Amino acid sequence: MAFTINQKAVKIFLRLALSIGFLSAVADRFGLWSKEVSAWGNWENFVAYTKVLNPLIPESLINPVAIIATAAEVIFAIFLLIGFKTELFARLSGFLLLLFALSMTFTIGIKGPLDYSVFTSAAAAFALSLMKEKYMEIG
Repeated sequence: MAFTINQKAVKIFLRLALSIGFLSAVADRFGLWSKEVSAWGNWENFVAYTKVLNPLIPESLINPVAIIATAAEVIFAIFLLIGFKTELFARLSGFLLLLFALSMTFTIGIKGPLDYSVFTSAAAAFALSLMKEKYMEIG
């Protein structure tokens, strides 16, 4: 008996994986994960990391950049989770993740984005954006 995975299941899995990944990162920056497993643990640490990844942005704009990134992650996660305009929000997620991966690469080196699978997540988001068949989606 051969094991097969159909496109509908893969599409749902991609939507869930990307959504939960975004929401987990947002939860971390608001201290909702325990200190033992968190990357930032609080908003201040996340803003400091945002500054590291964006050294050319003036200090006065770092907090707004952190807020915009966080808002985008929440909005993209919710819309992917409920299946609203999946192609659009998957593509936007891919660009956001690719931007994050490139920022990491050029500021802290290639190992971080490879270890945290940021390029892989971007590729998954772009792949999801190409899946045209609608399944359990609105819009």
